[in-house]
Amino acid sequence: MSTTTPRRRLLAIAGVFAATSLTLTACTNSSGDDDTESVANAGAGDNAETGDTVRIGFSAPAADHGWMGAITSAAVKQAEAFDDVELINAEGTNDVNLQISQVETFINDKVDAIVLLPFDGAAMTDVATRAMEAGIPVVNVDREFDSPNAARSTVLGDNYGMGVSAGRYICEEAGGKKDAVVAEIAGIDSLPLTQDRSRGFADALKDCGLKVSNRVAAEFTVESGERAAANLLQAAPKIDFLWNHDDDQGVGVLAAIDNAGRDEFVMVGGAGSANVMRSIEADDTVLRATVIYPSTQGADGIKLARLIAQGRSMSDLAEVEVPRVIQLAAPIVTKDNVDDYMDSAFES
Repeated sequence: MSTTTPRRRLLAIAGVFAATSLTLTACTNSSGDDDTESVANAGAGDNAETGDTVRIGFSAPAADHGWMGAITSAAVKQAEAFDDVELINAEGTNDVNLQISQVETFINDKVDAIVLLPFDGAAMTDVATRAMEAGIPVVNVDREFDSPNAARSTVLGDNYGMGVSAGRYICEEAGGKKDAVVAEIAGIDSLPLTQDRSRGFADALKDCGLKVSNRVAAEFTVESGERAAANLLQAAPKIDFLWNHDDDQGVGVLAAIDNAGRDEFVMVGGAGSANVMRSIEADDTVLRATVIYPSTQGADGIKLARLIAQGRSMSDLAEVEVPRVIQLAAPIVTKDNVDDYMDSAFES
């Protein structure tokens, strides 16, 4: 599985602009300005070069569905790719108190950095702050803490952008049809990430005069997806477009659609699972697209934690420090570009 492509593409673009800027400076400044030289050297070097060995603690929720399992496996694989990283991988848990104790153990063991995907960002804020106060940099992954002081750097997917990408795709497919019936199967409604996805979706649909006519929420599981979809299909005798927030629960959604014998609409998925991408490629179901929510975030967290602990910067940037926030893209995947994303897909 490729664990760096989305971020590296963004950084490569930044690197081009940085390189262009530095070249222009070199051509117009013959004074040998020390500041210019220090900026030029800031991003120099190869981040893959072996540095001082660092111990990184990693904690994430239980791998109870494909996306979360892929987060952890990609993080472990990324750590194994470095000769200078010793990973202490805590057992995945959905018990907040247990995850807090895992981080407390990392603090007591004086690890060099912590990569943390919280089961509950608010609940993990205090212990993450204590780690930072103890001089241990924390890289926050996916679910944000309540305080910016709880993390040195944060790696995020783009939940609002997911909704926007799904909505824009549906607007294009609707082709100006103002009475298209749009349905939505969300994830856990109490989570900010679900709220952000729905808000982005509604905003994008508004731009083309559409709105969500039927909406239900599931729980990011196959079983809940099937139940929620069955209820939705019963309540909505006609649908033109359906966005399902999560490809793992989408397995159940598709089962409910098959059981109901419904095939009159176009379905868009969310997250980017391998089974969904294979279905898009085969063009054998109502699924026509999915929106990426990268399962590479944990692996990117490992890479950032290593650089921070070693006192290094990103070689693709002129900035002398690792950025405080990195947000990954939420592109739409269709039959036309599915091959570009298949290698980064996770198994549901």
